Amino acid sequence: MSSPVLPTPEAATTRRRGAGRELWRALSGRVVRTVAGVHRTWRRSLQFRVVTITLVASSLLVGGFAYLTADKITGILLENAKTDVRLRLEGGAEYAAKQVDLYGQPQEAQLQETIEGTVNYLAGGDPQQTSGVVVAITADDHPGVIQTRAAPAIDVGPLISPELRAAVANGNVASQIGTGRLTGDQAIKYLAYGSPVPTKFGQIELYYLVPLTRQDVTAAEARATVVATGAALVVLLGLLAALVTRLVVNPVRVAARTAQRLSAGLLDQRMVVNGEDDLALLAASFNQMATNLQRQILRLEEMSRLQRRFTSDVSHELRTPLTTVRMAADLIFAERDEFDPAVARSAELLQAELDRFEELLTDLLEISRFDAGFAMLDAEPTDLVPIVHRVVERLAGLAERVGVPIEVELPEDEVIAEVDPRRVERVLRNLVGNAVEHGEGRPVLIRLGLDDTAVAITVRDHGVGLKPGEEKLVFNRFWRADPSRARQTGGTGLGLSISVEDARLHGGWLEAWGAPGQGAQFRLTLPARAGDRLTTSPLRLVPEDARLPFGGPNDAAPLAIGPGSGGALAIGPAPTGDPDGTRAEVRT
Repeated sequence: MSSPVLPTPEAATTRRRGAGRELWRALSGRVVRTVAGVHRTWRRSLQFRVVTITLVASSLLVGGFAYLTADKITGILLENAKTDVRLRLEGGAEYAAKQVDLYGQPQEAQLQETIEGTVNYLAGGDPQQTSGVVVAITADDHPGVIQTRAAPAIDVGPLISPELRAAVANGNVASQIGTGRLTGDQAIKYLAYGSPVPTKFGQIELYYLVPLTRQDVTAAEARATVVATGAALVVLLGLLAALVTRLVVNPVRVAARTAQRLSAGLLDQRMVVNGEDDLALLAASFNQMATNLQRQILRLEEMSRLQRRFTSDVSHELRTPLTTVRMAADLIFAERDEFDPAVARSAELLQAELDRFEELLTDLLEISRFDAGFAMLDAEPTDLVPIVHRVVERLAGLAERVGVPIEVELPEDEVIAEVDPRRVERVLRNLVGNAVEHGEGRPVLIRLGLDDTAVAITVRDHGVGLKPGEEKLVFNRFWRADPSRARQTGGTGLGLSISVEDARLHGGWLEAWGAPGQGAQFRLTLPARAGDRLTTSPLRLVPEDARLPFGGPNDAAPLAIGPGSGGALAIGPAPTGDPDGTRAEVRT
């Protein structure tokens, strides 16, 4: 049988240190969580801040007052004790002087008995026999002849300091406060008073040692009373501050909750008005403001509804005359070779403008459907590579006419995503058409990338680019970077606005980057599976060849702009994992 292995002292020490570290980490973690919770409450609660400040300020004030009051009471008690002992000492010194004045030499036999009797008389003359007062007579000028006598009979040598003994020996009345054992075994604080007693043979010293127990007890009771009263006052002030702050903060909290409900669309929410004070005036003013806002919002909603209906109705109503005009224009355009050149050119212009007018009506109808919330996504698994090829083939004629080559970088394999192919093709057609129109004769590059959660398409041109601030306007309806610039494609000015809505309908992003003289790049990012939430994009928004003002292509990224959810322009950090840095989104 093998013997058990006993732990070595080093192993036990290591275990103790490990347990100590674990305990320290647990305690420090708890302290950190407590401090964090207090800090969070401090930042979020006005009532907590007011009550805390009131308690701290009142505690300091009451603490200072309590200290001064207790010190004053202690000083008065001590002064009274000194006065009483000084009066006794004066009477005792006169009596002792009369008793020893009969002796001319310290060696006389009856002197020691007289001193002892005097001490006993002075001690017995104390009206409070249980007070513990000690009376002593010493003779420093005759240490070997006159012995120290005390009543009660105790050794007073250690109780009288050398400084006090020297002061009295020099003929002065002096006092001291010390701690020692007078008449019992317990050390107490006492007051020692000494006075010289002149005699025919020199000087002797009379001492009164008075315990300060009663004064200490009284001072302690006074301090306890003052502290208890101060603590009660601080608590009362804290409760009063909490009550007053609650009366003020509660209406503010109610107003905040009502404002949140109003912002959530519950326009009928109002505050309760109680009384006629300032808070009631605040509630009444808030209700009036909410009523006015509700009236204005309803008015604006009605105007928006009428505007959308007007746009939709006009677009539909123009279809019939447009069809008639289209038939007549097609007939004229087909016979243009038989007309003289001026009339033939007019027929061509009429045909081109009718095409643009028809496209504008189509875009207006699409915009009205987005505004009314009737746009629906018809998502299905789709290979995006053929869509890119179709868009390039459709715009090849325009690109050749303006002298802008289109380059394509596509994966060799299929790129499958659950998207609406009609809407994706429309977005890509708008992006490539704009890039060709603003390409300034330089190549336009289309790239397609994918990862496990998203697919992305970038369209890069090397034209004039975007000026600072224009990236915030590029997706606005009918906005043009240069109003004097002639359109090559005959666009309607609604293409990018519709593209933003198409991207938002997919739950994706449509973002733009641009810099003067460096061209622009647009990036469309869509989730690979319909309904998923995007967190990153497979392709960079900022081109790798972009020259940034911070020294290099990887130092920082200019602002980009793209759609999300909501209704405001938001500038902030890019999604997690996005290598492009700062990103601004137009959220429509």
